[in-house]
Amino acid sequence: MRVIVINPPAPVVTWEEADQHLRLEGDEDQRELVTRLVAAATGHIDGPDGCLGRALGLQTLEARMCGFCDLIRLPYQPIVDIVSVHYLDGTGQPVLVDPDIYELFGRDLGCAWGKSWPTPGSYRGQAETVRIRYRAGYAADPDASPAEPAVPEPIKQAILLMVGDMYRFTETASDAGGAPTAIPMSTTVENLLFPFRVYA
Repeated sequence: MRVIVINPPAPVVTWEEADQHLRLEGDEDQRELVTRLVAAATGHIDGPDGCLGRALGLQTLEARMCGFCDLIRLPYQPIVDIVSVHYLDGTGQPVLVDPDIYELFGRDLGCAWGKSWPTPGSYRGQAETVRIRYRAGYAADPDASPAEPAVPEPIKQAILLMVGDMYRFTETASDAGGAPTAIPMSTTVENLLFPFRVYA
C-alpha cells in the first residue's frame, strides 16, 4: 500500500503559540523563521512522511493498492471519514464504488453486511488499481463523522520543544567549551511522543 497526501493539513502549532513558547513578544521579524521551524518539526512526525505513523492536522490522504481485501487497514490514524473509493476497470478508467458497499470500522474499511467488493480490471500491468481517499487527523471539525478532538497537548508540546531547540541551536554541532560536540535530540520530546507512536 502506498499513501499520498492529497490535501495537506493546516499547521497544528500556531505562530502565536510558538511566539509565546519562545518568548519573542510578537517580534514579526522572527515570524517567517519560526513558521519554517514549526513546519519542519511537524513534518518530521506527521503523516506519511513523518516518523510518528499518525496524522496530526486534518488532511486528505489517498491509499493506493493492487486490489481489495476483506478488511483494509488504513494507516495514519485517527481516521475521520471516507471521501471516496475508486478502482480501475479493464480499460484503465476509474470507477466510483457505491458508498453503500463499504463501512468504516475504526481504522478498517470493509464491506457492509451482505455486500462484496467489485473486481478491478487488469490494465497494462497497472499495480495500483484501488484508490481509497480518506480524511485523517485530529480535528474539531463539525463536518467530520465522527469528529475528533484537537491535537493532543503532548504532541503540540513536543513540536514546540523541537522548534525551541532549532531556534536556539542553528547548527547541528556546538563549539561551546572549546571542543565541537553534537547537539543531542531531546529525550523529553521522545518521551512526549512515545505513547502516540504507531508501529503497525
